[in-house]
Order: sequence, then structure tokens, then C-alpha cells
Amino acid sequence: MGKGRILVIDDDPTLNSLIRQSFHAKGYEVITALTGAEGLKLACRLHPDVIGLDIMMPDLDGYETCLRLREISEVPVLMLTAMTSEEDLLRGFEAGADDYVKKPFSLKELEVRIAALIKRNINNENGEVSYDDGLLRVDLQRQHVYRDNQGIHVTPTEFRLLSCLIRHRGHVVTHEELLREVWGDGYLDAVPSLSIYIRYLREKLEEEPGEPRYILTKWGVGYWFSPVAS
Repeated sequence: MGKGRILVIDDDPTLNSLIRQSFHAKGYEVITALTGAEGLKLACRLHPDVIGLDIMMPDLDGYETCLRLREISEVPVLMLTAMTSEEDLLRGFEAGADDYVKKPFSLKELEVRIAALIKRNINNENGEVSYDDGLLRVDLQRQHVYRDNQGIHVTPTEFRLLSCLIRHRGHVVTHEELLREVWGDGYLDAVPSLSIYIRYLREKLEEEPGEPRYILTKWGVGYWFSPVAS
């Protein structure tokens, strides 16, 4: 399979063809779909390593397609979008996307982001410890999160971010360190995306997201996970 199997779901056949030709030449297997419905069927049957997903499509838009993907798979999803307001990005992350690339994009940028998603997915098995304070429990090996013994759904990227903070608990992890460890070297300027993920984690983990007890901010520097005595 070479470097990995990519599924591109986009209603632009010219873009699909361009991506297919470029990535085939670099050693990737590329499958394309013109609709969300077709893409879902291919994802179920072919188990891609990463999915590139357009937002504006005529049948199922990218948000709905991503939500349905998350019901059946944790495959990394890269949104391909010209819609880059904070509201649009939040909606994509909430649907389960792992990252986004702005249209129009260069094929080089697309390759860097896809390669990083595939690499993170392959290396996502170093959960040697768990965190448990009686209220919040995080199983870093099985990638499960519980609050008050109730399971909490977190996306793969959210879990990697939480795992990184927990492994460095009690210490500030800089923006650059988090971006490098969770996203890769090609994402060191993606601090706005990092802040969005931190917000989502707080909304899922904290009793009062506006006054967090677990994920704290060191303004202008980074974030740190504050253990709570059990």
C-alpha cells in the first residue's frame, strides 16, 4: 500500500484527479468520491488511513459526512475548505475533524498535513499510564475518558492533546511543544487551532469550563494539566 491509503471526498472531479495523480506519484494509494454518501460507503469498505473531506457538497455536506464517519470509524479526517471562520472551524472540529487545510491549498501543504495525520495515527499507542482522581479517569492505553463514571466522547486529536498534557502533568507545555507532539513539525504556527481544541476539551472535562481546574493556561506560553488530589 506504499505510504498509505487516502480517501478524498470532494465534488470537484478536477481537484480529485489532481490529488490522485500527485499522490500516486509519491507512493500513496488514492481513492476518490464525488459525494458524501459514496465516500461513506468507500470508507466502510476500504478502511483508508486518512480522509480528505470537502465541506460544501450537494448531498451530504462535510459536517454531516464527518459525523456519520465518526459513528463507524476513528480514521483521521482532514477538512478541505474555503470556510475558515472560527465558527466554521469549531463546527468541523465538533463534527470530529482532526485538522483542516484552506482552499486553495498547495499540494505540498496537503502532503505535509496528510503525512502528519497518518504518522500520528500509526504512533498512537504509547499509553503507558492512566489518570484517575475519582472524578476524572483517563485510560491512556485504551484511549477512554470517563467523568463521574460516564464515558466521554473525544476525537482522536483531542485525546492526543489530553494525553500529552497528562503525561507532562504539573508542568507547563508550550504551544510549540504541544503542536509538535500532537500535530507535527508542519503545524507550529497553528496556535489558533490549538486554542480551539483546548476549549473543546474544557467543555467536555470541566464542571465550569470558564474556570477550569484541570487544563490551565500560562498566558502567552502554553497549557498545563493540574492533577486533582483523589
